[in-house]
Amino acid sequence: MLFFRRTVLALSATVSLLAVAPASAADPAAVVRHYAEVGHAKYADALKGAEALQKAVDAFLAAPSEKTLAAAREAWLAARNPYMETEVYRFGNKIVDDWEGKVNSWPLDEGLIDYVDPSYGTESDENPLFTANVIANKSITIGGKTVDTSKITPELLSESLQEAGGIEANVATGYHAIEFLLWGQDLNGTGPGAGNRPYTDYDLKACTHENCDRRAAYLKAATDLLVSDLKEMTENWAPKGEAAKTVEADPKEGLTAILTGMGSLSYGELAGERMKLGLLLHDPEEEQDCFSDNTHNSHLHDAIGIRSAYTGIYKTLDGKTLTGPSLHDLVAAKDPALDKEMSEKLDASVKAMEAIAERARTTEHYDQMIAEGNKEGNALIQAAVDALVSQAKTVERIIAALDLGTVKLEGSKSLDDPNAVFK
Repeated sequence: MLFFRRTVLALSATVSLLAVAPASAADPAAVVRHYAEVGHAKYADALKGAEALQKAVDAFLAAPSEKTLAAAREAWLAARNPYMETEVYRFGNKIVDDWEGKVNSWPLDEGLIDYVDPSYGTESDENPLFTANVIANKSITIGGKTVDTSKITPELLSESLQEAGGIEANVATGYHAIEFLLWGQDLNGTGPGAGNRPYTDYDLKACTHENCDRRAAYLKAATDLLVSDLKEMTENWAPKGEAAKTVEADPKEGLTAILTGMGSLSYGELAGERMKLGLLLHDPEEEQDCFSDNTHNSHLHDAIGIRSAYTGIYKTLDGKTLTGPSLHDLVAAKDPALDKEMSEKLDASVKAMEAIAERARTTEHYDQMIAEGNKEGNALIQAAVDALVSQAKTVERIIAALDLGTVKLEGSKSLDDPNAVFK
């Protein structure tokens, strides 16, 4: 029942751009300033979600049980939605792009963190830390040097373990590390079911899989670090914060940042790396929220966030609706037909993601949809990919219409050279 409520809330959060009142001319500087204001509100909401997760994790660790574990998982799921709506700020803003890996890196080699099923394997040619299992070991070797892991702290995770050895798959921090610690591995392949870690993995009196104290310390450290990292980015987008000052310094560069974020997230990141790649490989390991089976919600809120960057409309967690000068206004004043095209395509991509979310609620989850031979599920994913690719092309047309010069959007081998994926 809780899952149904989350999905309904996600769907009701969408606002059709076509329902927005006709646009009037907008000053580029005002558009960029409002974009920064919305960014601050979005990161503030992501922080609120993380703080609620922190409280739920503390309650779970204080009294491990099925009920408190379920509450911590629910808090993680709720925290994901507002964060995903911030992702459109990533590619156009260096301060966000440099920081993002701390909180949302994936996929991860979970054997770095904790015990894994034998089917995971014992070694990797690409990653010497594939099964380092920090929770079980009070020291590990990184690049020939011994690292003391006897005390698991936020500093250990962020300074020594995150991308240890220069390997991106060594993800020690952020939403997905916490997700793994709450759910455990999803061993169901493309069958039904998410991860099913027992609460007793944290029960000091009836501990399963050993090292319950260290596992608790890791979960606590990772959650506290997530809150700290989101505080940092929320402050960066506050008035006079570093991110806000940077994007507002030059209105033309600010518009470029907005459209770079929209186009790159639409095309290379979401349509390509997060969706088409998994569809090509039919591999459940290629779904973003692979432990919790929450990928459909994350993708939906990415799409909602992209649309929000264009409309300037955002509904906060406390129910306040932010509106202001937007790209929608600017484009509509210059080329009404192009604005209509962009508006329709943004609505279409959100609608395609809503169809995926609805199927996840009623029929099967994302990892099942991408399974080989699942014609209906594959078709839903492909329809969303096509909608995102199409809207990215319109973003490029807007960049040209606003005379913003050459803007490079993120690409993806999955879209640009699919055959290379299999080499």
